[in-house]
Amino acid sequence: MNWPAFWLSLQVNAIASVIILVAGLLIALMLVRTRFRGKILVETVIMLPLVLPPSVIGYYLLLAFGRGSPLFEWFNIRILFTWQAAVAASVVVGIPLMVQSSRAALANVDPVLENAARTLGASELRILWRVTLPLARRGILAGVILGSARALGEFGATLMITGNIPGRTQTLPVAIYDAVQAQRYADAHLMVLVMTGLAFAGLLLARQLEPAPQYRRADDAESSV
Repeated sequence: MNWPAFWLSLQVNAIASVIILVAGLLIALMLVRTRFRGKILVETVIMLPLVLPPSVIGYYLLLAFGRGSPLFEWFNIRILFTWQAAVAASVVVGIPLMVQSSRAALANVDPVLENAARTLGASELRILWRVTLPLARRGILAGVILGSARALGEFGATLMITGNIPGRTQTLPVAIYDAVQAQRYADAHLMVLVMTGLAFAGLLLARQLEPAPQYRRADDAESSV
């Protein structure tokens, strides 16, 4: 077991998950509560990482953080080939799942309950904190879990912008690739089992957070009679 890669993956995933939660929730709120020209274009761009090849995502990240980019020249952000670059790649691939799940949950909040809070004099921020988010919490949590699970398994874009430096930028998916290339199949088997177990646990928890259907199918109703 490559423990340095394992702990680095957990570190990267923990930071990425916080960013995914905050940024994804803000984006979901913007998409649900506001109307603006080009909204569908923004939604499409946000969801692009779900369908783009990892190499393409990695290439865009190279352009965003590489020499000559505004982030590099104006803000002096130089994270290529560091573990921080792995965080950036994880956020990019995980945030669409967070936005997708949170947006659906927020859109399903009954506006009658929010309007009732307004008639009682509650501010919009208080309504959001005490009414909207609690009612949408299951979908939001499911989005965080799915986004985090996707971020944990990120490989292609991470490899392109962080390289494969053991102990510094080598995450667990990259370590698996490295073990297979070196024909260390026993190590690869163990790491694959760990990754599979983490992904399975995350998906199982996300499924349990899915809201129960409001209406039963007709055949289910008949079988229960």
